[in-house]
Amino acid sequence: MPVRALARVNLAAIERNVERLRSELTGGATLCAVVKANGYGHGALPAARAAIDGGATRLAVATAEEAAQLRAGQIEQPILVMGAISTDELPAALGAGAEVVAWSEEFVATLAAAAPTGGGSPPLAVHVKLDSGMGRLGTRDAAPALALADRIAAADGLELRGAMTHFATADDDPAYMAAQLSVFEPFATELRHKYPGILVHAANSAAVLRSAETHFDFVRCGIAVYGLDPMNQDSAARRLEPALTLESYIAAVKRAAPGQSAGYGRQYVAERETWIGTLPIGYGDGIRRAFTNNCDVLVRGRRVPLVGTVSMDNITVELGPADAEPAAMVGDRAVIIGSDGAELQSAEELARRIGTINYEIVCGLSARVARAYERDGEPV
Repeated sequence: MPVRALARVNLAAIERNVERLRSELTGGATLCAVVKANGYGHGALPAARAAIDGGATRLAVATAEEAAQLRAGQIEQPILVMGAISTDELPAALGAGAEVVAWSEEFVATLAAAAPTGGGSPPLAVHVKLDSGMGRLGTRDAAPALALADRIAAADGLELRGAMTHFATADDDPAYMAAQLSVFEPFATELRHKYPGILVHAANSAAVLRSAETHFDFVRCGIAVYGLDPMNQDSAARRLEPALTLESYIAAVKRAAPGQSAGYGRQYVAERETWIGTLPIGYGDGIRRAFTNNCDVLVRGRRVPLVGTVSMDNITVELGPADAEPAAMVGDRAVIIGSDGAELQSAEELARRIGTINYEIVCGLSARVARAYERDGEPV
């Protein structure tokens, strides 16, 4: 029987994407695969393992709990928690042996008080973040960030492991990225001089593809690991391979006479006698309501329009005039993200339809969408 909502994830594609990104790196830089938000909707643990198989030497997440889940899955590589960590969340980060990011004296004091000392316990690795222009986490001024690095380096139980920043416009404004880089480089140079061996990192997926100057010691690649274009344009043009296909199936086919409607609010009313197909997938699975009358579905190698309001559990498609055979029958596979025959509907295309980015399309897939893992068509 078909599955009502299924995301097929090709782990071999993730491996190849990591290998392709690594081929861009300069100066001995290595690749950190970002697997936050359940691996951008692909499944954090399988994606992490595939990225490691592709040559990633470390992983990054946003939360302490995400780090703990990776450790529970027997991941041994270094894991960096990039986001803010509360006092309540800190034990999970410590238990996972994760590296953490600091930008305030108060947090460093909390880390120093919580870090294990003596007994051969490894120190808690800390990265200092400079806000070079993102305007979120990190201090905007280099002087307090340098002082913070000194405090970390001097504290029992802590180790100054890295220095980092994050680019705000690597995907669409290289000039501003260059301005951020000019702020970060002197800070990184001073720390490298004072603390040889410190790891400097700044580049996200877009920066990796745009500028070798941003590569430093390692890069933090997220969206491109999954084969999606960080510029939200064409992944094939970047030689990236989308790893995820989202599909459902045709659960019902019925005639609609002129004047009859489909879906809540009667946002679609048939103008002619036509076939309507229903798919058992909806916004409860991550199909955004903004796709109402604004999306295609691929069936039998052709596009059919999504018509009517996207509901929590169902969408409807128009399958052609009722004086001919419908374009699909009950039980037929229906693709929302991916390809069917010569037709392709990418996450980038879907994102552009509703004025968002491909990240949101795949991260929005809910937990009730089943994930099936394969390697180039072979189940794993």
